[in-house]
Amino acid sequence: MMDRYGADVLSGDWKAPRRGRAQPVEAQTGLVVEDVETGWVGAVARVEKAGGMHVVHLEDRRGRLKGFRLGPGFLLDGRPVVLTAPTPVPAAASTAARQAASRTASGSRAVQDRQARVAAGSRIFVEGRHDAELVEKIWGDDLRVEGVVVELLEGVDDLDSVIRGFAPTRERRMGVLVDHLVPGTKEHRVVAEAARVTPHARWVKILGHPYVDVWQSVRPHRLGLDTWPVIERGTSWKHGVLAHLGWPHADQADVAHGWKRILGSVRSYQDLEPTLLASVEELIDFVTVNPQE
Repeated sequence: MMDRYGADVLSGDWKAPRRGRAQPVEAQTGLVVEDVETGWVGAVARVEKAGGMHVVHLEDRRGRLKGFRLGPGFLLDGRPVVLTAPTPVPAAASTAARQAASRTASGSRAVQDRQARVAAGSRIFVEGRHDAELVEKIWGDDLRVEGVVVELLEGVDDLDSVIRGFAPTRERRMGVLVDHLVPGTKEHRVVAEAARVTPHARWVKILGHPYVDVWQSVRPHRLGLDTWPVIERGTSWKHGVLAHLGWPHADQADVAHGWKRILGSVRSYQDLEPTLLASVEELIDFVTVNPQE
């Protein structure tokens, strides 16, 4: 028979908050959460024990740190969570981690007890801040050992004048990493012209990757995607990607915060596409070659 009164409205979890009940989540480094009480949004930088309680330190998009008591009172992607201390690493995993620590994020063998060299004359130039931050995260240790500094171009429209201004030589080489370097693009034409700048062309190497933006060089599975989305022409690519991911995308601050989350998902060179890896490695080899060779 049909139940004329329907289901019992009190039989479910009717006391649950509108956003659902808080779920426990480990405070892993890079996890982006919001403190409900203050509205502070940041990525987990570290968890430590102070004064008999666990404190989680959150770093916002401006690099500022703020400590909060570990536990309830946080939102993850708009849903309530209870932050818990990261699970202690088992002995076997700890041994593996120590072995992994003997290599840098780029896969190179880490150099122990050696200070960074004084900056050499050679430089690697990248298009924007996000490119520079990604290069620093993966190849920073290697570059410091070699004394190579990464500088920003803020676009490649004036690349030929940048080359003339830098005036590269055998001892002072110049490597350039360009986004979206594919035939038929503006970047391809600019690079073709810049590669002919004399008398410096011999000491300049310009390489790139085919991705619309360096974001795309991060393997999509790190963000829970099968592939990066195709964004309609006329829509800002970064804003479109953030919308596809369901992340805030109203303004430039949201873009900056979105990039911090993407960068936080990158752990080593294995999380990047091979095309970017090959270009950066070749540029490092080029600018660090012995001048006598």
